[in-house]
Amino acid sequence: MSDAFSSLPDFDAACAAQAAAHLDTLTKPPGSLGRLEPLAVQLAGIRGEPFPRVSPPGVLVFAADHGIAAEDVSAFPQSVTAQMVANFVAGGAAINVFARQIGARLEVIDVGVAGAVSGVVDEKVRAGTANFAVEDAMTRGEAMQAIGVGQRAAERAVEAGCRSLIVGEMGIANTTASSALLAVLTGRPVAELVGRGTGIDDAGLARKRAVIEAAIAARAPDADDPLGVLASLGGLEIAAMAGAFLEGAARRVPLLVDGFIATVAALLACRLAPELRGYLIFAHRSHETGHGAALAALEASPLLDLELRLGEGSGAALAFALLEAACRMLSEMASFETAGISAGPA
Repeated sequence: MSDAFSSLPDFDAACAAQAAAHLDTLTKPPGSLGRLEPLAVQLAGIRGEPFPRVSPPGVLVFAADHGIAAEDVSAFPQSVTAQMVANFVAGGAAINVFARQIGARLEVIDVGVAGAVSGVVDEKVRAGTANFAVEDAMTRGEAMQAIGVGQRAAERAVEAGCRSLIVGEMGIANTTASSALLAVLTGRPVAELVGRGTGIDDAGLARKRAVIEAAIAARAPDADDPLGVLASLGGLEIAAMAGAFLEGAARRVPLLVDGFIATVAALLACRLAPELRGYLIFAHRSHETGHGAALAALEASPLLDLELRLGEGSGAALAFALLEAACRMLSEMASFETAGISAGPA
């Protein structure tokens, strides 16, 4: 396992250039496959292979509870986190279905579920965060422990043969923690970032915004200290996701970023290690209110827009087919020369 904030390997510009040159020899007008072409070039640079492979993918779902749920910011009770984890273990959640579809290795990691859960990787740092409306969510040491949980999960996946990673989450009230983190990291007003999460009504939305605004004022985190922001307002699963992104990049693995919560975790990880950005591929644009701001902070343009807002890594699993297609385009399409086709006038 790498040092969490050590320098990441350089994007392989030579392999990326090889892939780009090869694309222009294939039986198609240059650029005619649109965004699939720069995606293939990015994958080559990440993997350090002019003809990269991304299968099999690994799916890592981190689960944790949030003390801020006590402020009635979610449409569901905290107990649903453990119940959904049981559903993951039983194979009945959306991410299970989509992971099976793409032949992914799936691992569910308990980094901070309040209740007892079985059938998962047990890496519980603590039984949920504290209520950050009244105290810091966790200590800096616990935040670092949770980042380490994510690093170890990515390490296991890569050592098991995974060539790309999809990072997901489960945790009631984690859109509240993510919105708070995003507000501090970007300096944007809370009202622009807070959405309905699991489906709260108008009164619940107003309460959620007020809770976050008051908590940020009370905790007063320093935006230039991302680890401190994470400890003050974050979630254990958000920290673990950041760790998985960092370790995946250290191992030259393409990282498919899911929706709102995953993008906030990616933003946090990029504030810890800016070199990470080149390893991130943004899967989809979530219907959750703050996701656009999170994407903008990372200058990211997602592959899909299906109005999803589930989490779990579900949108990233759906987008994986595009990564596979980009790789196959590079390795399997004929060139003008091999196909005996004239590439145009002499």
